[in-house]
Amino acid sequence: MHPKKVDRARTVKLEDLPNIGKACAGDLRLIGIDRPEQLIGRDPFELYEQLCRTTGVHHDPCMIDVLMSVVAFMNGGEPQPWWAFTKARKRRYQTTQH
Repeated sequence: MHPKKVDRARTVKLEDLPNIGKACAGDLRLIGIDRPEQLIGRDPFELYEQLCRTTGVHHDPCMIDVLMSVVAFMNGGEPQPWWAFTKARKRRYQTTQH
């Protein structure tokens, strides 16, 4: 869902989260995330690695930005577009790579 349309009080399914549509919701379900509250306290980088392992595909790193956005939102942050997290992802992703 577009971040400007997100209503925290009505966030009950994955597609209600900012930046999550049908495809991303499907990816989350593949790794055992069926409800938004299951994202609270999770590490977006670990979720990304789990998704890559589960699917056998190296997903675009922008997926980390999406995961960062929904984890931040579920931890009480404001809904933001996924690209608001790109700079932070690039800083951390570079330090976690070999």
